[in-house]
Amino acid sequence: MPIISQFLGITISMFWNDHAPPHFHARYGGHEISVTILDGIVEGKFPRRALEHVLEWYTLHKNELADNWNLAQTHKTLHKIDPLE
Repeated sequence: MPIISQFLGITISMFWNDHAPPHFHARYGGHEISVTILDGIVEGKFPRRALEHVLEWYTLHKNELADNWNLAQTHKTLHKIDPLE
């Protein structure tokens, strides 16, 4: 699972050829969530502050995430996405 961004102890990644709908995975400590790229629906549990950071980052990089999803579906190298600052 390629890591596409890391910030504030949070790791963001995508699987190659993963199932629909387009989404990314976030890990923080022992927690993991997936976030749907189209509408930001979250599955899983995260500490509130870490979740806020992930959703802020998602809002800033939604188009880049969609581009990476398309690359992942064809097993191409994913682009790194800038971390939340």
